[in-house]
Amino acid sequence: MPVLDDRLLKLKEMFHSKFGSIPKFYVRAPGRVNLIGEHIDYCGYSVLPMAVEQDMLIAVEPVKTHTLQLANTNPLYPDFSTTANDIQIDKTKPLWHNYFLCGFKGIQEHFGLSNLTGMNCLVDGNIPPSSGLSSSSALVCCAGLVTLTVLGMSLSKVELAEICAKSERYIGTEGGGMDQSISFLAEEGTAKLIEFSPLRATDVKLPSGAVFVIANSCVEMNKAATSHFNVRVMECRLAAKLLAKYKELQWDKVLRLEEVQTTLQVSLEEMLLILEDALHPEPYSPEEVCKCLGISLQELQTQILSPNTQDVPIFKLYQRAKHVYSEAARVLQFKKICEEAPGNMVQLLGELMNQSHVSCRDMYECSCPELDQLVDTCRMFGAEGSRLTGAGWGGCTVSIVPADKLPSFLASVRRAYYDRSGRSLAPEKQSLFATKPGGGALVFLEA
Repeated sequence: MPVLDDRLLKLKEMFHSKFGSIPKFYVRAPGRVNLIGEHIDYCGYSVLPMAVEQDMLIAVEPVKTHTLQLANTNPLYPDFSTTANDIQIDKTKPLWHNYFLCGFKGIQEHFGLSNLTGMNCLVDGNIPPSSGLSSSSALVCCAGLVTLTVLGMSLSKVELAEICAKSERYIGTEGGGMDQSISFLAEEGTAKLIEFSPLRATDVKLPSGAVFVIANSCVEMNKAATSHFNVRVMECRLAAKLLAKYKELQWDKVLRLEEVQTTLQVSLEEMLLILEDALHPEPYSPEEVCKCLGISLQELQTQILSPNTQDVPIFKLYQRAKHVYSEAARVLQFKKICEEAPGNMVQLLGELMNQSHVSCRDMYECSCPELDQLVDTCRMFGAEGSRLTGAGWGGCTVSIVPADKLPSFLASVRRAYYDRSGRSLAPEKQSLFATKPGGGALVFLEA
């Protein structure tokens, strides 16, 4: 891995000039692109991501004091220092070092440790920030693995993924665990079907005649800084409760849309039919939700809604549930097509990606004008399918492109989307690039 070797060398030099010593080890955790299955992991459904080659890399030296010193190779991210025994994470400010602290605290709490040793850490990341490629989760995972290594403890990749998924909630993001799972469980050359409860990953062989291209809309979106994401999580939870109540299930115990389907023992297609009868397309007011569930407004606010969604005036329950159930079905179809490998495989996968984008745009409302324009541009210049990836509201698209069309595709999209609008300010490799499935998190010892 010559590129990585160069980065490690550079990181070692920067570490020395920063801390006056050399690192004992390095930890790498990749970003990811989700090929299909958006906003459904926190509803209990399988997703289909792959790790990208871009990653977070941390150089580490354990120290005798209890001070945790964090520095970043990017001058935009200021140095930070705190005591390892009193980790405070400020939810109101999603600053870069708080993501490191999430991973650190997750391991600390898992083992019930106090009086932790300190460390000097220098972080280097080449995942474009706020792009939907999971730079923040990669940093949480990297920090978790750093802490585990410093402690000399061991955990399975699955346990690590589950701890890091849980610990990212310290910063207020109610994610579902996909990002952390692929960061640890990824293997070079294959995408993964990630299933939850229990967490497991299955290889999905992608078509050899096509490549996946990531294009950055250059609109930044920070999940932790906006309420959009957590409102969607809550809308899915309320939709699950209303569907459960409609089918006379124990609705107060239900948290996720997948639980309704599993309890009823019906297919996703049947769930979509039940949805048509149970929920109306018009938005629900908090009062109407209370009436449907037979509870008071105070009970809704204190027992069901999260603190940052208590003042939401309307909930689009039908639209969110329709997206989740149809997207969950598309994930299974995508995997099936990859397994059966028909002659028109690339075209079929492309159609599923296109349907996914339409659903994200119209039902889940997590797109934005720039993402829609970029998706249209990619399709116009040869992508068989294109869709937003990550939380949305900005960030990246992912497109499936026949391998022989790649050079002309890249040139045309660069001209049409980036050059004409002056958006080509971002380093080229961060704006538009083809990617292969990369490997998962690793520890390198200093030779």
